[in-house]
Amino acid sequence: MDLYNVIKSYAFRLLKPNTTLLLKTPFLFSSFLLSLIILGSPANAKYASFVINENTKRIYHNTNADTRNYPASLTKIMTLYMIFDALESKKISIKTKLKVSKRASRQPPSKLYLSPGSRITVKNAIMALITKSANDVATVVAENLGKSERNFAKLMTKKAKQLGMTRTTFKNASGLPNRGQLSTARDMATLGMAIRRDHPKFFKLFKTKYFVYQGTKYTNHNNLLGSYSG
Repeated sequence: MDLYNVIKSYAFRLLKPNTTLLLKTPFLFSSFLLSLIILGSPANAKYASFVINENTKRIYHNTNADTRNYPASLTKIMTLYMIFDALESKKISIKTKLKVSKRASRQPPSKLYLSPGSRITVKNAIMALITKSANDVATVVAENLGKSERNFAKLMTKKAKQLGMTRTTFKNASGLPNRGQLSTARDMATLGMAIRRDHPKFFKLFKTKYFVYQGTKYTNHNNLLGSYSG
């Protein structure tokens, strides 16, 4: 079976009625990119998907690709993109310590259960977003880089437009429920290709199977890792 059919069959096995599937990143393997949005309380469609060859731009699969839906934890791809931008521009370093606010510590799971007043390095924040999809960490990043999560979300939306994501609006950095936070499968595919193109030296981090933080091992939510070679 070729890579596209492996990914497609895997994705459709995940479908369950009235279920929200939170994917931290589109599946990015070889030259294929799959963007999925599967929602229990949809904005416009229960299922949307878009599969494109990154090199040739050939579209292999398209279902409701331009329908605006809630992006859930796919939002964190943009949060990571913003972190990588800040690293590249030297606004922060991998060792920069980000302060945890009470508001950030109170975010619902998935999370690292950070304590208010504590600090987390940018490096650990990146790994927590990639592997654990930690909502508290996403808020910490937003408040430290954007002064407030609301302002950070505006910067995310501005960046999205610059990348060609014309139907995307962000309201927070985590993907937690917000009626105004909307995107499309096509826009998420655009983001997936952009993060690979614009930040290639960080792209290898997306294959991380687990990371350890303060003695606890966190396994990557992407179950496709390790089940397909490449």
